[in-house]
Amino acid sequence: MEQELQTIQKFYNIIIEFFVNYSFQLIGAIIIFVIGWFLANKISNAVRKLCEKNELDVTLTKFVVNIVKFGLIIGITIIALGKIGITLTPFIAGIGAASLGAGLALQGTLSNYGAGLSIIIGRPFIVGNTITVEGISGVVEEIRLANTILSTEDGEIITIPNKHIIGEVIVNSFEYKVVESVVGIDYKCDPKKAIEAIRAVLNSFENEVSKELKAQIGIKEFGDFSINIELRYWSLTKSYFETQYRVNLAIYEAFKQNNINIPFPTYNLIKKD
Repeated sequence: MEQELQTIQKFYNIIIEFFVNYSFQLIGAIIIFVIGWFLANKISNAVRKLCEKNELDVTLTKFVVNIVKFGLIIGITIIALGKIGITLTPFIAGIGAASLGAGLALQGTLSNYGAGLSIIIGRPFIVGNTITVEGISGVVEEIRLANTILSTEDGEIITIPNKHIIGEVIVNSFEYKVVESVVGIDYKCDPKKAIEAIRAVLNSFENEVSKELKAQIGIKEFGDFSINIELRYWSLTKSYFETQYRVNLAIYEAFKQNNINIPFPTYNLIKKD
């Protein structure tokens, strides 16, 4: 029991001695850290407002703000620790050695981070764009350091590791996606009249079909039973399939109103005696 009391007494004396010798340094370190944290938040908010004022991309804005904030906090932490006599030189050496081992173990993760940094700085696409990579298509919802998040018209969320984006062919159609369709008309019908009817239908879709990206309509080929007219127009990616179905129905109804026939294959069967 007496030995335990002596141990507690020694521990108490060490604490008292520490506070007597380093109380002012400790208070100074805390004050430096609190003021520094406050300034880091203020400066990062000012950087965010500056980026928004210059209409910088959302992802790039977040990246710049986080870099500024964490850089300031790390610098303030080093100053605060130095105030109470703690040097970071041994820690930095240890971190360097540990980083080498961690880098070898996390090659895949680090390659994703490197690719994400390349996307954020190079900006081959931004949030809201429609991209297609390796056959995967969707609207960009978020660009992270490790991966990029896409969404589809069906509400699906697609997560693509950034290392599978950099170095691949990226198709960026911004907020629209092209619709390609073919409709056949009878050889007895006027193709010019059919083309004008299709154009009128597309013009009636004011919000879903792009007016800036002009639709392309023309004769694609002369088939065995029909004149095949191809139409290419740009639809909002968020309503791609819905718009395509509605346009097809509207074209069918327009053809009926204008007496434009959609033929079907016919064969003459000859009966031999």
